[in-house]
Amino acid sequence: MPTSQAVRHTASFHFGPLLRLGHGLASYASRALTSAAFPIRGIWYFFRHPEFYPLFVGRLLPLSIISFLVYFLLFAFAFLPQYLFLLIFHGHAGALVNTTVLVLGEGLVIIQGLFEGFFVDECRVDIFDATLINHGLTDLIAPQRVLFLEAPNAVRMLGKPTARAEYQPWSIKQIIELIVFLPLNLVPYVGTVAFIMITGSRLGKLSHHRWFKLRGLDKKDMKRELKLRRWEYLWFGTVAMVLELIPILSFFFLLTSTAGAAMWAARMEEQARIRVGRPIAHDEHAHHDVEGPVYHDDPV
Repeated sequence: MPTSQAVRHTASFHFGPLLRLGHGLASYASRALTSAAFPIRGIWYFFRHPEFYPLFVGRLLPLSIISFLVYFLLFAFAFLPQYLFLLIFHGHAGALVNTTVLVLGEGLVIIQGLFEGFFVDECRVDIFDATLINHGLTDLIAPQRVLFLEAPNAVRMLGKPTARAEYQPWSIKQIIELIVFLPLNLVPYVGTVAFIMITGSRLGKLSHHRWFKLRGLDKKDMKRELKLRRWEYLWFGTVAMVLELIPILSFFFLLTSTAGAAMWAARMEEQARIRVGRPIAHDEHAHHDVEGPVYHDDPV
Protein backbone atom coordinates (compact mmCIF):
# COMPACT_ATOMS: atom_id res chain seq x y z
CA MET A 1 0.00 0.00 0.00
CA PRO A 2 1.48 3.41 -0.97
CA THR A 3 2.34 5.81 1.77
CA SER A 4 0.62 9.19 2.09
CA GLN A 5 3.77 10.88 0.83
CA ALA A 6 3.73 8.68 -2.25
CA VAL A 7 0.06 9.47 -2.83
CA ARG A 8 0.76 13.20 -2.63
CA HIS A 9 3.68 12.80 -5.00
CA THR A 10 1.52 10.86 -7.47
CA ALA A 11 -1.26 13.46 -7.26
CA SER A 12 1.25 16.24 -7.81
CA PHE A 13 2.65 14.38 -10.81
CA HIS A 14 -0.80 14.00 -12.38
CA PHE A 15 -2.39 17.34 -11.48
CA GLY A 16 0.66 19.63 -11.63
CA PRO A 17 0.60 20.00 -15.44
CA LEU A 18 -3.17 20.52 -15.36
CA LEU A 19 -2.83 23.25 -12.75
CA ARG A 20 -0.11 24.96 -14.74
CA LEU A 21 -2.26 24.70 -17.89
CA GLY A 22 -5.25 26.13 -16.04
CA HIS A 23 -3.16 28.96 -14.65
CA GLY A 24 -1.80 29.73 -18.12
CA LEU A 25 -5.26 29.75 -19.70
CA ALA A 26 -6.59 31.97 -16.91
CA SER A 27 -3.71 34.39 -17.47
CA TYR A 28 -4.38 34.56 -21.23
CA ALA A 29 -8.10 35.09 -20.62
CA SER A 30 -7.45 37.83 -18.06
CA ARG A 31 -5.02 39.65 -20.35
CA ALA A 32 -7.45 39.40 -23.27
CA LEU A 33 -10.40 40.70 -21.26
CA THR A 34 -8.38 43.56 -19.78
CA SER A 35 -7.10 44.82 -23.13
CA ALA A 36 -10.43 44.24 -24.90
CA ALA A 37 -12.18 46.38 -22.28
CA PHE A 38 -10.21 49.55 -23.02
CA PRO A 39 -12.02 50.51 -26.27
CA ILE A 40 -15.29 50.21 -24.32
CA ARG A 41 -13.90 52.14 -21.35
CA GLY A 42 -12.78 54.82 -23.78
CA ILE A 43 -16.41 55.47 -24.75
CA TRP A 44 -17.39 56.14 -21.13
CA TYR A 45 -14.25 58.22 -20.59
CA PHE A 46 -15.02 60.36 -23.64
CA PHE A 47 -18.57 61.04 -22.44
CA ARG A 48 -17.31 62.05 -19.00
CA HIS A 49 -14.97 64.68 -20.44
CA PRO A 50 -16.96 67.41 -22.21
CA GLU A 51 -13.76 69.18 -23.24
CA PHE A 52 -13.42 66.48 -25.92
CA TYR A 53 -16.79 67.26 -27.52
CA PRO A 54 -15.65 70.20 -29.69
CA LEU A 55 -12.99 67.96 -31.25
CA PHE A 56 -15.73 65.64 -32.46
CA VAL A 57 -18.30 68.24 -33.49
CA GLY A 58 -15.89 70.66 -35.12
CA ARG A 59 -13.80 68.20 -37.10
CA LEU A 60 -15.50 64.85 -37.36
CA LEU A 61 -19.21 65.55 -37.58
CA PRO A 62 -18.93 66.67 -41.23
CA LEU A 63 -16.89 63.56 -42.00
CA SER A 64 -19.54 61.41 -40.32
CA ILE A 65 -22.10 62.86 -42.71
CA ILE A 66 -19.86 62.00 -45.64
CA SER A 67 -19.37 58.48 -44.25
CA PHE A 68 -23.16 58.13 -44.13
CA LEU A 69 -23.30 58.92 -47.84
CA VAL A 70 -20.56 56.35 -48.56
CA TYR A 71 -22.42 53.60 -46.68
CA PHE A 72 -25.76 54.63 -48.16
CA LEU A 73 -24.43 54.24 -51.69
CA LEU A 74 -22.76 50.93 -50.90
CA PHE A 75 -25.85 49.41 -49.30
CA ALA A 76 -28.06 50.80 -52.06
CA PHE A 77 -26.03 49.53 -55.00
CA ALA A 78 -23.44 46.96 -53.82
CA PHE A 79 -25.25 45.01 -51.10
CA LEU A 80 -27.81 43.10 -53.17
CA PRO A 81 -25.44 41.74 -55.87
CA GLN A 82 -23.00 40.50 -53.23
CA TYR A 83 -25.82 39.04 -51.12
CA LEU A 84 -27.16 37.10 -54.09
CA PHE A 85 -23.68 35.75 -54.83
CA LEU A 86 -23.02 34.67 -51.23
CA LEU A 87 -26.49 33.14 -51.04
CA ILE A 88 -25.23 30.37 -53.31
CA PHE A 89 -22.69 29.24 -50.71
CA HIS A 90 -23.96 30.40 -47.30
CA GLY A 91 -27.72 30.18 -47.06
CA HIS A 92 -29.95 33.12 -46.10
CA ALA A 93 -28.67 33.83 -42.56
CA GLY A 94 -24.98 33.31 -43.37
CA ALA A 95 -25.20 35.36 -46.57
CA LEU A 96 -26.90 38.23 -44.74
CA VAL A 97 -24.25 38.40 -41.99
CA ASN A 98 -21.26 37.98 -44.28
CA THR A 99 -22.55 40.45 -46.88
CA THR A 100 -23.20 43.05 -44.19
CA VAL A 101 -19.68 42.76 -42.81
CA LEU A 102 -18.26 42.69 -46.35
CA VAL A 103 -20.02 45.95 -47.29
CA LEU A 104 -19.07 47.57 -43.98
CA GLY A 105 -15.45 46.57 -44.64
CA GLU A 106 -15.60 48.04 -48.13
CA GLY A 107 -16.95 51.26 -46.67
CA LEU A 108 -14.18 51.32 -44.09
CA VAL A 109 -11.55 50.96 -46.83
CA ILE A 110 -13.04 53.88 -48.77
CA ILE A 111 -13.41 56.09 -45.71
CA GLN A 112 -9.91 55.38 -44.40
CA GLY A 113 -8.42 55.95 -47.82
CA LEU A 114 -10.23 59.25 -48.27
CA PHE A 115 -10.20 60.82 -44.84
CA GLU A 116 -8.51 59.18 -41.89
CA GLY A 117 -4.89 59.70 -42.79
CA PHE A 118 -5.44 63.33 -43.75
CA PHE A 119 -8.16 64.70 -41.47
CA VAL A 120 -8.48 62.56 -38.36
CA ASP A 121 -4.97 61.81 -37.17
CA GLU A 122 -4.30 65.27 -35.72
CA CYS A 123 -7.53 65.06 -33.74
CA ARG A 124 -6.57 61.62 -32.40
CA VAL A 125 -3.19 62.94 -31.28
CA ASP A 126 -4.99 65.64 -29.29
CA ILE A 127 -7.31 63.08 -27.66
CA PHE A 128 -4.38 60.79 -26.80
CA ASP A 129 -2.21 63.57 -25.37
CA ALA A 130 -5.05 65.15 -23.38
CA THR A 131 -5.96 61.78 -21.87
CA LEU A 132 -2.35 61.22 -20.79
CA ILE A 133 -2.31 64.68 -19.22
CA ASN A 134 -5.51 63.84 -17.33
CA HIS A 135 -3.67 60.81 -15.95
CA GLY A 136 -0.79 62.88 -14.63
CA LEU A 137 1.62 62.36 -17.53
CA THR A 138 2.20 65.99 -18.46
CA ASP A 139 5.96 65.40 -18.31
CA LEU A 140 5.63 62.82 -21.09
CA ILE A 141 3.91 65.29 -23.42
CA ALA A 142 5.87 68.46 -22.57
CA PRO A 143 9.08 67.67 -24.51
CA GLN A 144 7.16 67.29 -27.78
CA ARG A 145 4.58 70.07 -27.80
CA VAL A 146 3.84 73.49 -26.32
CA LEU A 147 1.66 73.22 -23.21
CA PHE A 148 -0.39 75.98 -21.60
CA LEU A 149 -0.38 74.74 -18.03
CA GLU A 150 -2.79 77.38 -16.72
CA ALA A 151 -5.52 76.32 -19.15
CA PRO A 152 -8.83 75.14 -17.63
CA ASN A 153 -8.66 71.61 -19.06
CA ALA A 154 -6.30 69.19 -20.77
CA VAL A 155 -7.53 69.89 -24.30
CA ARG A 156 -7.03 73.65 -23.84
CA MET A 157 -3.53 72.94 -22.55
CA LEU A 158 -2.46 71.56 -25.92
CA GLY A 159 -0.40 73.90 -28.06
CA LYS A 160 1.43 73.25 -31.30
CA PRO A 161 3.67 70.15 -31.47
CA THR A 162 7.39 70.87 -31.43
CA ALA A 163 8.16 67.50 -33.05
CA ARG A 164 6.38 65.33 -35.59
CA ALA A 165 3.09 64.22 -34.05
CA GLU A 166 1.04 61.36 -35.46
CA TYR A 167 -1.31 58.95 -33.76
CA GLN A 168 -0.50 56.24 -36.21
CA PRO A 169 1.55 56.35 -39.41
CA TRP A 170 -0.61 56.46 -42.50
CA SER A 171 0.48 53.97 -45.10
CA ILE A 172 -0.98 52.40 -48.18
CA LYS A 173 -0.02 49.03 -46.66
CA GLN A 174 -2.85 49.18 -44.16
CA ILE A 175 -5.40 49.95 -46.87
CA ILE A 176 -4.05 47.13 -49.06
CA GLU A 177 -4.31 44.68 -46.15
CA LEU A 178 -7.96 45.58 -45.65
CA ILE A 179 -8.61 44.98 -49.35
CA VAL A 180 -6.65 41.72 -49.42
CA PHE A 181 -8.42 40.26 -46.40
CA LEU A 182 -11.94 41.36 -47.39
CA PRO A 183 -12.51 38.12 -49.40
CA LEU A 184 -12.24 36.18 -46.13
CA ASN A 185 -15.87 37.18 -45.65
CA LEU A 186 -16.71 34.77 -48.46
CA VAL A 187 -15.66 31.84 -46.26
CA PRO A 188 -18.68 30.41 -44.41
CA TYR A 189 -18.93 30.82 -40.62
CA VAL A 190 -15.29 31.56 -39.73
CA GLY A 191 -14.39 33.98 -42.53
CA THR A 192 -15.93 37.10 -41.00
CA VAL A 193 -14.42 36.41 -37.58
CA ALA A 194 -11.00 35.82 -39.17
CA PHE A 195 -11.26 39.09 -41.15
CA ILE A 196 -12.08 41.13 -38.04
CA MET A 197 -9.36 39.54 -35.91
CA ILE A 198 -6.59 39.73 -38.54
CA THR A 199 -7.25 43.37 -39.38
CA GLY A 200 -7.90 44.09 -35.70
CA SER A 201 -4.49 42.75 -34.78
CA ARG A 202 -2.76 45.39 -36.91
CA LEU A 203 -5.12 48.06 -35.61
CA GLY A 204 -4.17 47.12 -32.05
CA LYS A 205 -0.46 47.27 -32.76
CA LEU A 206 -0.83 50.78 -34.20
CA SER A 207 -2.80 52.02 -31.18
CA HIS A 208 0.33 52.81 -29.14
CA HIS A 209 2.49 54.29 -31.90
CA ARG A 210 2.08 57.75 -30.34
CA TRP A 211 3.04 56.42 -26.88
CA PHE A 212 6.17 54.80 -28.27
CA LYS A 213 7.18 58.04 -29.99
CA LEU A 214 6.60 60.08 -26.83
CA ARG A 215 8.97 57.72 -25.02
CA GLY A 216 11.59 58.05 -27.75
CA LEU A 217 11.64 54.37 -28.71
CA ASP A 218 13.41 53.32 -31.89
CA LYS A 219 12.08 50.68 -34.30
CA LYS A 220 13.88 47.86 -32.51
CA ASP A 221 12.39 48.77 -29.13
CA MET A 222 8.95 49.20 -30.69
CA LYS A 223 9.10 45.72 -32.21
CA ARG A 224 10.14 44.28 -28.86
CA GLU A 225 7.20 45.86 -27.05
CA LEU A 226 4.77 44.87 -29.79
CA LYS A 227 5.98 41.28 -29.53
CA LEU A 228 5.61 41.26 -25.73
CA ARG A 229 1.98 42.41 -25.95
CA ARG A 230 0.85 40.96 -29.26
CA TRP A 231 -1.87 38.90 -27.51
CA GLU A 232 -3.25 42.02 -25.81
CA TYR A 233 -3.04 44.09 -29.00
CA LEU A 234 -5.02 41.40 -30.85
CA TRP A 235 -7.99 41.77 -28.51
CA PHE A 236 -7.82 45.54 -28.14
CA GLY A 237 -7.72 45.87 -31.92
CA THR A 238 -10.50 43.33 -32.48
CA VAL A 239 -12.93 45.24 -30.27
CA ALA A 240 -11.85 48.57 -31.79
CA MET A 241 -12.33 47.10 -35.27
CA VAL A 242 -15.88 45.97 -34.47
CA LEU A 243 -16.70 49.48 -33.26
CA GLU A 244 -15.19 51.07 -36.37
CA LEU A 245 -17.38 48.89 -38.58
CA ILE A 246 -20.52 50.52 -37.16
CA PRO A 247 -21.82 52.87 -39.86
CA ILE A 248 -22.00 56.62 -39.16
CA LEU A 249 -20.50 56.21 -35.68
CA SER A 250 -17.16 54.87 -36.93
CA PHE A 251 -15.44 58.27 -36.63
CA PHE A 252 -16.80 58.74 -33.12
CA PHE A 253 -15.42 55.35 -32.12
CA LEU A 254 -12.06 56.26 -33.65
CA LEU A 255 -11.85 58.96 -30.97
CA THR A 256 -13.16 56.87 -28.09
CA SER A 257 -10.80 53.99 -28.92
CA THR A 258 -7.97 56.53 -28.96
CA ALA A 259 -8.95 57.61 -25.46
CA GLY A 260 -9.04 53.94 -24.45
CA ALA A 261 -5.56 53.37 -25.90
CA ALA A 262 -4.26 56.34 -23.90
CA MET A 263 -5.89 55.02 -20.71
CA TRP A 264 -4.18 51.68 -21.27
CA ALA A 265 -0.83 53.39 -21.95
CA ALA A 266 -1.24 55.45 -18.77
CA ARG A 267 -1.82 52.31 -16.72
CA MET A 268 1.31 50.64 -18.12
CA GLU A 269 3.30 53.84 -17.66
CA GLU A 270 2.21 54.02 -14.04
CA GLN A 271 3.15 50.39 -13.44
CA ALA A 272 6.57 50.95 -15.03
CA ARG A 273 7.22 54.06 -12.92
CA ILE A 274 6.16 52.35 -9.71
CA ARG A 275 8.73 49.64 -10.41
CA VAL A 276 11.48 52.26 -10.58
CA GLY A 277 10.13 54.34 -7.71
CA ARG A 278 8.54 57.19 -9.74
CA PRO A 279 4.78 56.98 -9.06
CA ILE A 280 2.45 59.17 -11.10
CA ALA A 281 0.53 61.96 -9.41
CA HIS A 282 -3.17 61.26 -9.98
CA ASP A 283 -4.40 64.85 -9.86
CA GLU A 284 -5.71 65.85 -13.27
CA HIS A 285 -3.40 68.27 -15.11
CA ALA A 286 -0.50 67.40 -12.75
CA HIS A 287 2.40 69.59 -13.88
CA HIS A 288 5.38 67.61 -12.64
CA ASP A 289 7.40 70.85 -12.44
CA VAL A 290 7.00 71.34 -16.18
CA GLU A 291 7.03 75.01 -17.14
CA GLY A 292 4.82 76.32 -19.92
CA PRO A 293 3.94 79.62 -21.61
CA VAL A 294 1.17 81.86 -20.36
CA TYR A 295 -2.26 80.60 -21.38
CA HIS A 296 -4.59 82.57 -23.63
CA ASP A 297 -7.96 81.51 -24.96
CA ASP A 298 -6.83 80.32 -28.41
CA PRO A 299 -3.39 78.75 -28.00
CA VAL A 300 -3.16 77.10 -31.42
